Amino acid sequence: MSVGLGLPIGDPAQLLSWARRAEATPFSTVALLDRLVFGNPEPLITLATLAGATSRIRLQTEVLLAPLHRTALLAKQAATLDLLSGSRFTLGIGIGGREDDYLAAGVDLRTRGRRLDTQMATMRRLWSGEPLSADVGPIGPAPARPGGPEVLFGGFVPAVMERVARWGDGFLGAALPPRQMGGLFRQVEDAWDRAGRTGRPRLLAQVNVALGPKPTLDRARAQVRAYYAPHSFADHVANGLLTTGAQIREAVATCREVGADEVMLYCWAPDPGQVERLAAAVFHDA
Repeated sequence: MSVGLGLPIGDPAQLLSWARRAEATPFSTVALLDRLVFGNPEPLITLATLAGATSRIRLQTEVLLAPLHRTALLAKQAATLDLLSGSRFTLGIGIGGREDDYLAAGVDLRTRGRRLDTQMATMRRLWSGEPLSADVGPIGPAPARPGGPEVLFGGFVPAVMERVARWGDGFLGAALPPRQMGGLFRQVEDAWDRAGRTGRPRLLAQVNVALGPKPTLDRARAQVRAYYAPHSFADHVANGLLTTGAQIREAVATCREVGADEVMLYCWAPDPGQVERLAAAVFHDA
């Protein structure tokens, strides 16, 4: 099982250092979340910058709120990032649920699921080299990975499992304890089989982490609360932050037991030294 690293959003200027340092560790992936009405860096632009600063580590959105984006442009951006990174890009997609993000984008929150399904049909066509419509031709460039970059869907409702089976390559689960995540993994596998897909979906789990003294952890929890506000579970997520090497190793082991192919350690503390501390906790500590 691979272990990836979610990048913090508290200090975007440090992210180049994070990516370069992660490249020197066994971490498999660096990932970046998405919001519109928030202080996080735009994920596709940021990951493109990180792609140029690295050569091995994979790059992932975790997750991009695709309905906020124009479909043809998103297809072009994702294909370009996949091409220029040497097929190191994974497009993790979700729909979110914050009204302010949708108001800012001028998109109807109530139709976001249907919009995403339409977007995926269009992007899969474009990534395969087909024209956009009868009046508009193909939109390149062709991605490095035939058929487009790897696509993972995140979420909790049955529609997400069906979306994985119809359009995706796998599932990304977050905000649940690893044991509960195993139940979602089985639902994804069942939907995959019902759809007659060959092979198996790739299964990823995310846990929220930070290491360091109390001021560092307090700042990390404050960042979690700010990101998830005003949802009622903001405190629950913040209080569930894993803050010791033992907790993190136990979560990684449990994710492995329930069938995860990769576990993402999403770090909420912005200091780049977290990279080596987390790597030591997972890969080196007894």
